[in-house]
Amino acid sequence: MTKGHHLTNLQLELLKMFKYELSDSQLEEIKAMLVRYFAGKASDEMDRLWEKNNWSNETMKSWGNEHMRTKYE
Repeated sequence: MTKGHHLTNLQLELLKMFKYELSDSQLEEIKAMLVRYFAGKASDEMDRLWEKNNWSNETMKSWGNEHMRTKYE
């Protein structure tokens, strides 16, 4: 690891957990659990933003119709 780069608390905790040999199925279960956890966090944050900004389905539809491409010359 290069100077100035440190492992996060999550990385350190996962390294402690993974000192044990796991079967492929156990590894897949843990990966799925982590995906569900972080997807839940993202969903919770989106719910918070919707409420804070009074967004609606109409807001999402209008965003879907926006053209935000970079103009090239």
